[in-house]
Amino acid sequence: MFDLLIKNGKLISGEKIEIAIKDGVILKTDSVIESSAKQVIDLAGDHYLSAGWIDDHVHCYQKMTLYYDYPDEIGVTKGVTTVIDAGTTGAENITTFYELAKQAKTNVYALVNISKWGIVEQDELADLTKVQADLVRKSLSELPQFVIGIKARMSKTVIGENGITPLELAKQIQKENENLPLMIHIGSAPPELHEILERLDAGDVLTHCFNGKTNGILDQEKDQIKNFARAAYEQGIVFDIGHGTDSFNFHVAETALKAGIKATTISTDIYHRNRENGPVFDLATTMEKLRVVGYSWEEILDKVTTAPAKAFRLTKKGKIKVGYDADITIFDLVEGEKTLTDSNGFTRIGKELIQPVKTIIGGAIYDN
Repeated sequence: MFDLLIKNGKLISGEKIEIAIKDGVILKTDSVIESSAKQVIDLAGDHYLSAGWIDDHVHCYQKMTLYYDYPDEIGVTKGVTTVIDAGTTGAENITTFYELAKQAKTNVYALVNISKWGIVEQDELADLTKVQADLVRKSLSELPQFVIGIKARMSKTVIGENGITPLELAKQIQKENENLPLMIHIGSAPPELHEILERLDAGDVLTHCFNGKTNGILDQEKDQIKNFARAAYEQGIVFDIGHGTDSFNFHVAETALKAGIKATTISTDIYHRNRENGPVFDLATTMEKLRVVGYSWEEILDKVTTAPAKAFRLTKKGKIKVGYDADITIFDLVEGEKTLTDSNGFTRIGKELIQPVKTIIGGAIYDN
């Protein structure tokens, strides 16, 4: 007997699907499953489902003062089954974060900031004595089930007078630790974007990829994507949205799409202020913004499931597949009218809205 059987669901393609779950794992998928289960959810063909949504750039260590939130406020209550905290904590406080994260219903993972206290202050990489490779290695070895990569923020307000050096240190740490996933934040210069991109390798994650800053991927005088940014994209660098308060611009995203450049992964860079006051609000809203830019729903769902799971080596997440974790998002697509605002105050009207209905994490069901 299964623990849970989801009946009469449908994928975004319209294909009918039923899913059987036991001990937190998907044991069977088919168009029809004739079997008994302790609990049955009958979606009656009225709702869509996908693998559980993954937000690969959040800030959810609630003991911080600059950027913080609570995992379940941005996760399970918003249709998101897994969040990846992007460098809020460093080696000195990530263990405390882990102890709190274990209490959440949402799956929580972390990228350890190469600065040992994380984002305690805005300029965490201005003092390079805080970057200690042995401490990062210690975190990776002590919390391998939680710490899944490293993070460095490479923008003017963070690095002080250190130029490109923090990135070079991050790349060395990455190399010394089995080439773990590395996420790099970009913003205002210095360093210049081309300096950053020429040091990244295929599979490295560039977050805030569609920001509206002069140091972004758009040449604002020519209104076209910079050639070196296109080359980096074609090289296989992961372009991550990382919406945030200051880092998503509709025109940049639209121009990139016309040039054949699409975000690899869709994430929010959410924390309590931009969740409560906008412009982020939640992952669903960010997904709606990519829809008005011109992405298909099939692409959007891939970029919050399969793509982030691949980028961060979450080998049992991101797919509805036998043997994978029973993390599933059940949702509706509805017609409506919603004003969507980017980080620079520009708006678009969304007419196709995505609304989570139920969130299933490890086989446990939560209503939205």
